[in-house]
Amino acid sequence: MTANGITGKNKTTPVSLLAGMAIASPVALNIFAPIMPELAVRFNTSPFTIQLGFTLYLFTLAVGQLISGPLADRYGRRPVLLWGFALHIAGCVLGIMAAEVWQLLLARVLQAAGGCTGMLLARSIILDQHGKDRAAGMLGYITLGIATAQAIAPTLGGYLNLAGGWQTVFWLSMALGSVVWLGALFRLPESDNHSAATGFLNSFKRYNTVLSSPSYIWYALSSTMIASGFFIFITSAPFVVAKHLQGSAVDYGNWFLLVAGGFWLGSLTAGKISARTGTDQMIKLGNSISGVASLAMLIMFMTAPPAYLSLFLPMALFTFGRGLSQPNAQAAAISSTSGAKATATGMQGFFQLMIGSMMAQLTPLLMLMGLTVLPLVLIAMVVLAAYFYHKGAQSSLEAS
Repeated sequence: MTANGITGKNKTTPVSLLAGMAIASPVALNIFAPIMPELAVRFNTSPFTIQLGFTLYLFTLAVGQLISGPLADRYGRRPVLLWGFALHIAGCVLGIMAAEVWQLLLARVLQAAGGCTGMLLARSIILDQHGKDRAAGMLGYITLGIATAQAIAPTLGGYLNLAGGWQTVFWLSMALGSVVWLGALFRLPESDNHSAATGFLNSFKRYNTVLSSPSYIWYALSSTMIASGFFIFITSAPFVVAKHLQGSAVDYGNWFLLVAGGFWLGSLTAGKISARTGTDQMIKLGNSISGVASLAMLIMFMTAPPAYLSLFLPMALFTFGRGLSQPNAQAAAISSTSGAKATATGMQGFFQLMIGSMMAQLTPLLMLMGLTVLPLVLIAMVVLAAYFYHKGAQSSLEAS
């Protein structure tokens, strides 16, 4: 066994470990949503304060992705991942022991600061070890794992809360993070492409290249608006279920499967028809479907008392549209940059999480004016997405 804790012959990382690295943080993010109403009661605080547990997680993921990539390029994948998941586990422990709301919020920040390393580095490690051609198929499995985790995490969180209390969601995240940490310790080889000779701050200069492309910025913002719609819903819907529908965390988790299924089906459809339909048409089609879904939710809320179907069914259609538009908008953004593809991907994730976290925290405050604010904000997100797409397409034509 070498100093790195692995044998010299073991040069590749098991797919199961890579999948665990990638899903640990999405699970910790989404499993928290169904217990938010109960936490507001248990900690005797406002829904706005508890929603910070979701918003701060997104914010920390956004910043963490910008920092973790250059750190891994400078110091190597393995040490950054090990330190990152140690931080994630520490956050889980703090969450379990939290007696005051500030401790709970700090726990969420620590979870995200550490867990973001797995989300970012799983893809980098695959590319390091397998090259572009073989990596494509493996990345498909990783994406499927993330989609599955996002689909079942809220439902699982609801049932765990029912069976053992809200601390169980932190216990589960700690168990998953510990398995990943041990797996990385014994099965993750170090990459050979990091350079200690390269200045750490110089790694960030590649962001200038990405941001110098106007079409990249517009396309990335278009994708961000639709993603923000999802974040807005997931922070608002648990309180709608608890307050307006007198439902539980389990009810929210069960109905959320419709929303996750919509995104899954949309992504699957995009994968099958995008090549022959074209990026531009897919973005337009996806945005149109999301817009129709938002309008349908508004009409339902205005014409009848709130119900599970009027809340979750239109959102399932919204996320189906997102599944069609988002991968194409992301591809359009990244392809509009010259080089620095990985940096462009990280910057796009930063846009989505940063703006999405702000919108997710603001919308529940606006909803104090009425339930119809939720679909109105979703409509605004779609309108902005369409506008930013138009600007991106226009910039792309001017550049050519």
